Amino acid sequence: MVTFIVSLLALVLGYVFYGKLVEKIFSPDDRKTPAVRINDGVDFIVLPSWKVFMIQFLNIAGTGPIFGAIMGAKFGPSAYLWIVLGCIFAGAVHDYLSGMLSMRHDGAGQPELIGHYLGQGTKRVMLVFSVFLLMMVGAVFVYSPALILGDICGEGLTWVYIWCGIIFVYYIIATMLPIDKIIGKIYPLFAISMIFMALALMAVLFVKWPSLPELSDGIYGEGFKSPIFPALFITIACGAISGFHATQTPLMARCVKSERLGRPMFYGAMITEGIVALIWATVSMYFFYGGAAQELGASLSLQAPEVVTTVSQGWLGTFGGILALLGVVAAPITSGDTALRSARLIIAEFLHLDQKSYMKRIYICIPLFGATLALLFFNIENPDGFNVIWSYFGWANQTLAVFTLWAITVYLVRQKKPWIITMLPALFMTVVCSSFIMISPNAFGFDMSVGYAVGGAALIVSLAWFFVWKSKESKRTDI
Repeated sequence: MVTFIVSLLALVLGYVFYGKLVEKIFSPDDRKTPAVRINDGVDFIVLPSWKVFMIQFLNIAGTGPIFGAIMGAKFGPSAYLWIVLGCIFAGAVHDYLSGMLSMRHDGAGQPELIGHYLGQGTKRVMLVFSVFLLMMVGAVFVYSPALILGDICGEGLTWVYIWCGIIFVYYIIATMLPIDKIIGKIYPLFAISMIFMALALMAVLFVKWPSLPELSDGIYGEGFKSPIFPALFITIACGAISGFHATQTPLMARCVKSERLGRPMFYGAMITEGIVALIWATVSMYFFYGGAAQELGASLSLQAPEVVTTVSQGWLGTFGGILALLGVVAAPITSGDTALRSARLIIAEFLHLDQKSYMKRIYICIPLFGATLALLFFNIENPDGFNVIWSYFGWANQTLAVFTLWAITVYLVRQKKPWIITMLPALFMTVVCSSFIMISPNAFGFDMSVGYAVGGAALIVSLAWFFVWKSKESKRTDI
């Protein structure tokens, strides 16, 4: 528990001190935000600050800081290091600066920002990449809650199909309607329930005060010898750094009334997600290594959703079971609808289609939802469909973070601001993603030595590209 407490304090201090430093580097001012200047009544609407925070938190969280932390806890205390350092120095910086840059560019989506700073060719690649990623999120987050709800209602696939249909209809409605009609009303409630569940579990941890693996014991989990690098950094994304967040921050960048609210809205929401991930990582270490599984009469082989329901019901009773249901059902659904909303806006931005008109929203939504349905059917019909889509999502998610961090680094260089704050995490995640795609069994499946060699090459090439470009940029601006 000592490592957990120190990690918790580190996250809070990271927000107070490093968050303030990042804010000072960006220098928010009193210019009118897109929510105030554009205000189209659909996507650009001024929302109360507390709602923006709660919606942003739920948008970026979903089940990510729960499921990822549970799977990442199997790596042992190294999960603490990645959540704390990744969240403070990479994830929160990524979220804050991508949100603020979106605000400075009239609420621009992630592909537009990347195109502005990394070129139009990269923009077109990232447009396809990000939209496909968002459709994967939509498909996966229809199927996983539908499976749980279907099991509650009865055996067989009939109820699963029914729930898939119900959730998909909700997606269509939430994607089409103005952001304050559904998302602005129900998201804060779900966000509060997720935070309350995490705090309740933390209280149980303090009461039980279990003996857990500490950093002083080593960074590996007992009996779990898979290589930490790069697998840990893909497994725990939400709670540390996640490229998916850069597709979500523009949604709230269009609803914030002042740039000066950016740090609590974006950096603060990510730190909150880090705290939730930290709590679930600790709960999971207790479950896997501290004897909680035996206390609860559960198997150590349980999957992440089963760990959530077992622990929540076992420690918090009926109320915990309700919160667990919200966590593993409502949270993915609310991530899925904002993912598809983001996809609609990204496509609309690329096609220069104004979104005030329902018909123009429909033009985009018909092919978007058709493609998502195709992914959903693959997910259902293929026995390994969920695992295949999720493994590709994990890599694609972190690759998206790589491009966002490099785009922000270019911005900081051009503004003559301390670019090191994003260049270092950009380099690190470049190596992680290039290594992982080489060794992943769903990709190239090479030996670890090949993955490390490719990762090292990616590091050298990225450094060379950056400093060559920076030298040319300095000469250009000095003329």
